[in-house]
Amino acid sequence: MYTTRVASTYSARPAAQALKALNGLSRSAVTVVTHRPGLIAIQQQPWTTSKRHFSATPQTQIREFFPEKETDKVRKTEAAWAHPIYTPEQMKAVTVAHRDMRNWSDYVAMTMVRILRWGLDLASGYRHGTPDKPFHMTERKYMVRNVFLESVAGVPGMVAGVLRHLHSMRRMKRDNGWIETLLEESYNERMHLLTFLKMAEPGWFMRVMVLGAQGVFFNALFISYLMSPRTTHRFIGYLEEEAVLTYTREIEDLDAGLLPKWEKMQAPDIAVDYWKMPEGHRSMRDLLMYIRADEAKHREVNHTLGNLDQKNDPNPFVAEYKDKTKPHPGKGIQYLKATGWEREEII
Repeated sequence: MYTTRVASTYSARPAAQALKALNGLSRSAVTVVTHRPGLIAIQQQPWTTSKRHFSATPQTQIREFFPEKETDKVRKTEAAWAHPIYTPEQMKAVTVAHRDMRNWSDYVAMTMVRILRWGLDLASGYRHGTPDKPFHMTERKYMVRNVFLESVAGVPGMVAGVLRHLHSMRRMKRDNGWIETLLEESYNERMHLLTFLKMAEPGWFMRVMVLGAQGVFFNALFISYLMSPRTTHRFIGYLEEEAVLTYTREIEDLDAGLLPKWEKMQAPDIAVDYWKMPEGHRSMRDLLMYIRADEAKHREVNHTLGNLDQKNDPNPFVAEYKDKTKPHPGKGIQYLKATGWEREEII
């Protein structure tokens, strides 16, 4: 099961003083698991127990997920890639979209996505109801889905970036800017995972599934990118379409009042710092809007890269264009194109 982390306070003052500061919190809302000088862990368990145990961790055991490192001279470490600023209007403009299949490469990619989607749904327990068979996901089930999805979503960009890096050194030629964008995409997906891990802790069952999924996914992508980078980018583009659909459904369910435990939940500090979330826009819904916009950007990037000459064309998302007044690809979502940019539009 998942255990939501409400707060974790590291302080030099005695534990008794810290406990005194918590008097305003509801007794039913929090449970002090254990305390020792300088550390108090408070856990909340809003989700009901399921027959599928996603955690074997005893409730009395404290597990610190990547606590901030404090040294004598270093205050904090900034993100390696600064995230572009998204406006509320830009994030609201994100829509579910699908690029039509036009050749055998697209059909192969879409077939593999359907197989992978079936496997991910089965492993994470995700499904969406229909008018004939209504079914509503709970906060816990969505969190399981999100953690499992993001734990493998960071693999493709890293695999493609590493292979292109090695290829560039072998050829002793520049890569035309592709490597940076691919690695940044992988980093962004990992930030999604780290954000969700600040809100829920996976247990041994989930960890075993992630280990197996990463092993299979990494090696499959490694081989496929060696064989056909174009097909692999199209595959990731179609996969990101599914990610946009999933987060759109989460937002719709939240707006419909089907996820009441998320209505007043605030985004963790790691998310606020990474996305530069403004005051008053740091709710769980806002967080899902940011993540969905990221997935829409990855959808655009991979569909676009799948349209280009894999060896010779420059990366359009870091290129400087002669006519800057016309819409063109970029790092942000100002000119987001859901099905990707065609080669003749940008090259």
